[in-house]
Amino acid sequence: MRSRIPDRRRGLISLADLVPLLVAIAVIVAAFTAAMAGEGSAKDQSPATLPASPAAEQSAVPAASSPVTSLPNARQTRIEQARTGQTEQAGTDQTDAAKGEDAAAVQRGYHNLRQRAYLPPDFDADTFSQLWTLWPEPARTLASESDEVTRHRLIRQQYGLPPDPEHPEATGPGLAYVPRGDGSFAMNCMACHSNVVAGKIIPGAPNSLFALQSLVEDTRLLKLTRGRRLSHLDLAALKLPLGTTNGTTNAVIFGVILEAVRDQHMKFDPSRPIPPLLHHDMDAPPLWNVKRKSSLYCDGFAPKNHRMLMQFILVKQNSAEQVRKWEPEFRDLLAWIESLEPPRYPFPVDEDLAATGAEVFQAHCSRCHGSYGEGGSYRQQTIPLEVVGTDPVRLNSLSQPHREWVSGSWMSRYGQDAVDTDPGGYIAPPLNGLWATAPYLHNGSVPTLWHLLHPDQRPVVWERPAGDAGRVEDYDPARVGPKVVEHDNLPERTLIPREQRRFFDTRRRGKSAAGHTFPAELTEPEKQAVLEYLKTL
Repeated sequence: MRSRIPDRRRGLISLADLVPLLVAIAVIVAAFTAAMAGEGSAKDQSPATLPASPAAEQSAVPAASSPVTSLPNARQTRIEQARTGQTEQAGTDQTDAAKGEDAAAVQRGYHNLRQRAYLPPDFDADTFSQLWTLWPEPARTLASESDEVTRHRLIRQQYGLPPDPEHPEATGPGLAYVPRGDGSFAMNCMACHSNVVAGKIIPGAPNSLFALQSLVEDTRLLKLTRGRRLSHLDLAALKLPLGTTNGTTNAVIFGVILEAVRDQHMKFDPSRPIPPLLHHDMDAPPLWNVKRKSSLYCDGFAPKNHRMLMQFILVKQNSAEQVRKWEPEFRDLLAWIESLEPPRYPFPVDEDLAATGAEVFQAHCSRCHGSYGEGGSYRQQTIPLEVVGTDPVRLNSLSQPHREWVSGSWMSRYGQDAVDTDPGGYIAPPLNGLWATAPYLHNGSVPTLWHLLHPDQRPVVWERPAGDAGRVEDYDPARVGPKVVEHDNLPERTLIPREQRRFFDTRRRGKSAAGHTFPAELTEPEKQAVLEYLKTL
């Protein structure tokens, strides 16, 4: 039986429809945005901190008819290094002063992430606190009979919002939002890049519980029933899919739209055409592995610089001048991201079996994913699509003209930072903290590590049961990932939309669990040993 969720087809969306919604699209932070209370303004930055003007910066780059074919030899080399993993290793010696400045940048980055608002609000405190009134039974009655602290915890769990690790029992939407000072809340990058896994609140972890579509639909409905003004995000969800399965979002396409209406200097230009939009769901990557990578995103096409983190604040309200003034803050945000360490596995490990698994991993897996422990190393490389065999939709969703725009724009320092406009595959990522990053593959289609190691037993449809809140009892240490229910088809009964999003249907476009069949060459004892070893990374 096929999914009843409508298939999203590729097609053009008119500029007239999209321009009024750019603010809302930007609020959906899929990857690396910062937001929080306080309106950023020009007076927040001193002239001494401002970067060079676009003209001055661009003048340092040789003129080019094509951002790719005319790259300087050094840039061509960096692109090839990024694809083969043969990147230069930076020195590790630092002066005390340099270490002190690094630590200060990390602190500033986290502070800005939690306190600065670069985007508009999504809802106010009263709207958030009343969302439970829209829930089906028995969840609604449970919330109505709970005290305020418990009710707010239930609301966060309903939409996959992690609590603030410093104040886990506080009311409000938690780590992914902060109050702006006027009673409203703004989203930051923690919405997609923090999670509760096996009872642990983990900043930087991919949020596999985030029910963005349901949250926005409920927020919009509540505002309509109470005669309140809709936000841009409420309106955007009427035009664009936000995510068809909990834990995944359409973030890549949000970035495409925002960049499409900017010229190479970041000036807002609504006359620019919107490209065809290939909507698809993506699983957010863990932030703690950014420091081990030489470029960004699952295809590795983008340079690892702080400007690429700014793509989701390219809303109409933020002028090119304002975006450049915020650049130092995003430089600090990248410093915070690169300071993150992977979380340790919280359950017992069979050390003898893990030691055997380390040997199997070294022999069969390390050539792509690197080695770990003392003397370990990782060199990023792109695995061609025809080799890895995973779902191609994400790779095809970024056109070559879009990638070339990035290569010739302020985002890449006008080509000084290498952009791979034809990656041809997906990178083999580092595996640190792998236990906390389920589900697996770039689209989140494989629920556990056990399923990843058993390609022929991956479920067609799998479900995270209602009430899954990332607790210890929701985690499966034997298979390493969430406890799931496997299905051959979607249930026969009619599902309301919020129920549909608990099911991951691998038959839908962009959601295939095919590919990465390399573990099939291992024996069953070898697979079990590797599984045990992967818990330790």
